[in-house]
Amino acid sequence: MLKGKTAVVTGGTRGIGFSIVKKYLENGANVAIAGSRQESVEKALEKLPEYRDHIMGIWPNLCSPDEVAKAFASVKEKFGSIDILANNAGVSSRTGLYDYQLEEFQKVVDLNLTAVFVCSQAAARIMKEQGGGVIINTSSMVGEYGQPAGCAYPATKFAVNGLTKSLARELAKDQIRVNAVAPGVTNTDMVAALPEEMVKRISAGIPLGRMGEPLDIANAYLFLASDLASYVTGITLRVDGAAMS
Repeated sequence: MLKGKTAVVTGGTRGIGFSIVKKYLENGANVAIAGSRQESVEKALEKLPEYRDHIMGIWPNLCSPDEVAKAFASVKEKFGSIDILANNAGVSSRTGLYDYQLEEFQKVVDLNLTAVFVCSQAAARIMKEQGGGVIINTSSMVGEYGQPAGCAYPATKFAVNGLTKSLARELAKDQIRVNAVAPGVTNTDMVAALPEEMVKRISAGIPLGRMGEPLDIANAYLFLASDLASYVTGITLRVDGAAMS
């Protein structure tokens, strides 16, 4: 579905991001894995030896326009293009308002929102020259419902939804589609660390009767990146088993 295309996946070293990387590789894409540290990126690359000719690693500061531009230029130099950007890097927070420190709030805003802007701008400049491309942002179900603590996280996801719609309208003339995926509760490392009883309680509140798996989210990323979604732009696709707040 993605043969001959090149994707950059931020937050691609583990969890949902790594599942997106594998799904894209399985479907013929070249993939640049972007992570926060060189060590974590290299460990992720080591897990994909069969794709060694189709993968590379980058670890820029995602909030630095200069670092991101240089890293993306290296991807284009190696593979010839950047056709897909998956803005998946992010961080959560559960601190209550009365204890929230500005530094913690700003950290969430930086990675969940500022980095999405910086990476989208750098990728869009390359995509425009190529005649088009696809940008997919990771939102969240709490971007619609909010959450009872850690207000920075849902605030950034609300903002990502708005950024997605706005960029979709702005970049359509350049044949760049922009969409978002909003996962529900997903079986990542963070959830795996929860007590079994809590996991059962969470799953019972999901109409489909189970939590999502990283593969469920990766499949949505594959669809939106592919030509099957060639007339789909400006949406936030919920992948949450019909879960409610």
